[in-house]
Amino acid sequence: MNDMDRRLLTALRDCGTDRRVAGAARALSWAGEHGALWLAAGLLGAAADRERRPAWLRGTALTAGAHLASMGMKRVVRRPRPGAEAGAEPLVRTAGKHSFPSSHATSAAAAAVAYGALGPMGARLIPPLAAAVCVSRMVVGVHYPSDVAAGAALGALTARLGARWMTGGEAR
Repeated sequence: MNDMDRRLLTALRDCGTDRRVAGAARALSWAGEHGALWLAAGLLGAAADRERRPAWLRGTALTAGAHLASMGMKRVVRRPRPGAEAGAEPLVRTAGKHSFPSSHATSAAAAAVAYGALGPMGARLIPPLAAAVCVSRMVVGVHYPSDVAAGAALGALTARLGARWMTGGEAR
């Protein structure tokens, strides 16, 4: 797994040699920092969709909770971020030095599952953007693919487990 992780990271990081790809990856990474993009999306959804405002706010809380869970896991696992062995210097600075699991991927997947359950707009718009944020973390060279996969699994699981609470007890 370690060798495959490094090879996939190298291939994705090589995409960042294109200025346009690097710029987009930096922007997505920046927007996803501390789950900000997803928290803003949830609050915007709550403001725009009065009928389901409580569900949007609960989905936002689930997204924040998933992000906090990933930060706690990082402190336990303490896997270092990719370094020079990844083939190039990272394209962005990071808030921390640990990479497993990816908190960007955790909050992105939590938002995709939570907000996707709230209607067609969330289901169409959020998942592709969430996937792009996840990939951006490898393109900028700060996460291994296994970091992103674990983060996405944690986020999706957290949101799925909270789905009943989010929708006020309605089965989805």
